[in-house]
Amino acid sequence: MNEWKIKQDICEVGRRLYERQFVAANDGNISVRVGDNEVLCTPTLTSKGFLVPDDICKVNMEGKQIGGRKRATSEIKLHLAIMREEPKVKAVVHAHPAHATAFAVAGVSIPQCVLPEVEVFLSEVPILRYETPGTWDFAETVVPYVKKTNTALLANHGAVTWSGDVLDAYFKMEIIDAYCRILILARQLGRVNFIEEEKIPPLLDIKKRLGVPDPRVGCENCAVCPTHEWATSIGYAEPLRADPAAACPHGRRSDECTSCAQREPIAARASAAAPELPPEDVERLVATLTDQVMAALG
Repeated sequence: MNEWKIKQDICEVGRRLYERQFVAANDGNISVRVGDNEVLCTPTLTSKGFLVPDDICKVNMEGKQIGGRKRATSEIKLHLAIMREEPKVKAVVHAHPAHATAFAVAGVSIPQCVLPEVEVFLSEVPILRYETPGTWDFAETVVPYVKKTNTALLANHGAVTWSGDVLDAYFKMEIIDAYCRILILARQLGRVNFIEEEKIPPLLDIKKRLGVPDPRVGCENCAVCPTHEWATSIGYAEPLRADPAAACPHGRRSDECTSCAQREPIAARASAAAPELPPEDVERLVATLTDQVMAALG
């Protein structure tokens, strides 16, 4: 490998992250695996927008620094955990893009079956539990998802993407933040429309040909368009109607398995939860509130 060229690519990705405001100050980190036991990575306390090739550090797969004039990022452990779990991964990008990080801070799941580009190039995006950044506990949070997806949100922290190429890993960061921005804007306009389930399998076929991981590919029991917490919470998907304590055949709680549980329109649920008051009760309530307001003003 031409390590100097790879260092230049890392600097270019850092510049793009900074210019797109995916990182602020010295935030974020980038890594590329260049050998069985060698990984190039960005240094700590250095703005990603002003990197030069000589700034790039080298560590081994245990996280020990073996090259570079600056100290390597402490969050390299997250990158190494991903590379150990999946040898095909050669590059990892971690940043704090505002729209995607907003979902991570709010703890709101990102829905599928909305944009075809997202269906093809990204997989389901999990939100990893919070652990102190820079620790091995933090790094281990991503391990169960490495072979199932290529993008994850870090609770109260940011986002991480991985690929066989550093520019491709960066592009996934662009995609996830653009998608989250579209979701937020669409919600402000009024609603989010989902692609019909029968239109998703052709997109999954494209994904399979491209070699992008997705648990739904080849899974007979997986819901093609699962009901997500985000969609349910804002009223654009039907909530599940099931006994939460009952386990489904797939080993999940019945209210978490979209393949098994029946559904109930949100309007029906709201109507059942808030029965209409008799007219005389409404009048008494209005009179009481009016008296309280007037007394407060007096």
